[in-house]
Amino acid sequence: MSELFDEVDEEVRREQLKKLWDKYSIYFIALMVLIVAAVGGWRGYQYLEAKKAAEAGAVFEKAAELSEQGKHAEAEAAFTELAAKAPSGYRTLARLRAAAEAAPRDAKAAAKMYDDIAADRGVGGEWQDLAKLRAAGLLLDSASYADMQQRLEPSAAPKSKSTFRHSAREMLALSAWRNNDMTAARKWLDAIAEDGETPPGLRSRAEALQALLPPVAKS
Repeated sequence: MSELFDEVDEEVRREQLKKLWDKYSIYFIALMVLIVAAVGGWRGYQYLEAKKAAEAGAVFEKAAELSEQGKHAEAEAAFTELAAKAPSGYRTLARLRAAAEAAPRDAKAAAKMYDDIAADRGVGGEWQDLAKLRAAGLLLDSASYADMQQRLEPSAAPKSKSTFRHSAREMLALSAWRNNDMTAARKWLDAIAEDGETPPGLRSRAEALQALLPPVAKS
């Protein structure tokens, strides 16, 4: 008797499953089609992105070769064109290289190109800091200390952990020295000396400059 009930239960379950399949099979099939299409679309996207990156890399290398050959105007044009259409990683590198190629021709124009990168939050904090540093380096001999301070002080503050804080402090010290602000120069040279992570070469240059400072007046 129990076997008969088992067979009846099994038949009932099959009938219920059939009804469910008949009712919902179209949705299940549609879901499977969507999953397959999504996976295929993602794979296609990955392929296209890899292809774009490879093409951008080849163009970047050719532009770099032009620079090595001393063809800076052509290299600048190539990097500028690449920056306009390359994937994000190569775009930022190309913008930085275009500014570097422009520097010998027009330092102020190159500094403006670096400033544009520094103002672009989409490139990331470290790239922004690097662009600020490059722009400041081009203007070091002509800008006022106040201008350099505005550009670099956030990256150079004593508690800053910016990758480029050491170079920023050195530039601020040099700018203060050039503008005859010995108090500010001493402030940044002290910051260099007190940072245990200051690179040895930069520390040596700072010590040499510090030795040239006039003695602090006694109160």
